Amino acid sequence: MTRFLSLTEADREEMLEAIGVTSLDELFEQIPRGVRFDRELALEPALSEPELVTHLEELAARNAHTGAELSFLGAGIYDHYVPAVVDAILSRGELLTAYTPYQPEMSQGVLQAIFEYQTAVCELTGMDVSNASGYDGTTVAADACFLAKHATGRSKVVLAEALNPQVRQVVKTYAPGFGLEVTEVPHRGGITDPDELREAAQDAASVIFQQPNFFGCLEPAVDLAAAANEAEALPVAHVDPISLGVLEAPGAYGCALAIGEGQGAGNYQSYGGPHYGFIAARSEFIRRMPGRIVGETVDAAGKRGYVLTLQTREQHIRREKATSNITTNQTLLALAGLVYLSWLGPEGLREMGETCLALGRYARERLQQAGLEPVFPERTTFKEFAVRVGRPAAEVVTEARRKGVHPGYALGRDYEGLDDTLLVCVTERRSPADVDRLVGVLLEVTA
Repeated sequence: MTRFLSLTEADREEMLEAIGVTSLDELFEQIPRGVRFDRELALEPALSEPELVTHLEELAARNAHTGAELSFLGAGIYDHYVPAVVDAILSRGELLTAYTPYQPEMSQGVLQAIFEYQTAVCELTGMDVSNASGYDGTTVAADACFLAKHATGRSKVVLAEALNPQVRQVVKTYAPGFGLEVTEVPHRGGITDPDELREAAQDAASVIFQQPNFFGCLEPAVDLAAAANEAEALPVAHVDPISLGVLEAPGAYGCALAIGEGQGAGNYQSYGGPHYGFIAARSEFIRRMPGRIVGETVDAAGKRGYVLTLQTREQHIRREKATSNITTNQTLLALAGLVYLSWLGPEGLREMGETCLALGRYARERLQQAGLEPVFPERTTFKEFAVRVGRPAAEVVTEARRKGVHPGYALGRDYEGLDDTLLVCVTERRSPADVDRLVGVLLEVTA
């Protein structure tokens, strides 16, 4: 293996001499022969640079991006427009190469960017405090559960079944290590029943629901938050940041925390990641927030400055007191979210939401006119809706993609009884003509 390291034989001999051994064999003599790897790695022959580039291009060609096919796929990762200014800002060297700002006096620009991001998230969610970002919209849900456990002294968490299945799975994965018991509340006709949620929330630390939910339906969020509060469980809303231009902020209807996947605001789909998650809370939970929080202060000369005010991860404080083992935040990707939200502004965000609402309604009506019935016809939806296609949805997806259209997400992979159901997503990047093409392709492949 030493031949793969950038060391000369002289370098190795010098290091061995410095530690008082004569050979590598002598260095590793305490390792039993039976556990040593004593053969060459079973790797294919090395490629030249041109050959390697060709190979990587062939691998990349197996994927289809949204420029190669007309996509109505959502289910948590969305094809929203990313303005050129986002890449322009992110490509600046002082931001692109920045890691954790351990030395505030050397990192004022990055710290200010994080501070402004936190401010934007708080304004968007109606909360008092935001951290510097999380890995994604799933891990922040687990973080919220851990926070709630320590804030309430309870160990049960309640998840709405209409919450993104990946979010639910990550919470269940973290639960044994966090000492949590997970209870799920089934959806009723595409939404969560507040009375069932209230009953399940008895003795619970937190309740997590999604708005809009995974089916695209608008939950009775005010009633769900009230039901959780009545049971003295912390209500946690998992929200789409784009929806907050037209929907009420979680902080306004009684939630203790607001969490979500930030990808739709300023990040490309990137084949599923990396992206950034956000978590915001009422001020009473500030010392239990995961990760880092940047604060504003003044220096010795009275000038404004930024510092890492709170760092609750286990590398910074006693492990038993830590609220997170997150090793970094997604600063660069979160900065993209800040640039995007600043570019849109409050009015632009509202117009974005209204456009998604209008296009989603148009698509739903056109499909219904074509004989493809919505699964939850009585529910109000945002930019996604579930529609039955009369045959296994996974097969419909395969055949539609051969015609250059990705028609949506096959819900049967996550929900029983919905094998013939597509979750169709329509963002501002789709046009009425695109929707008409979707209708035509689905009619062909479902005939």
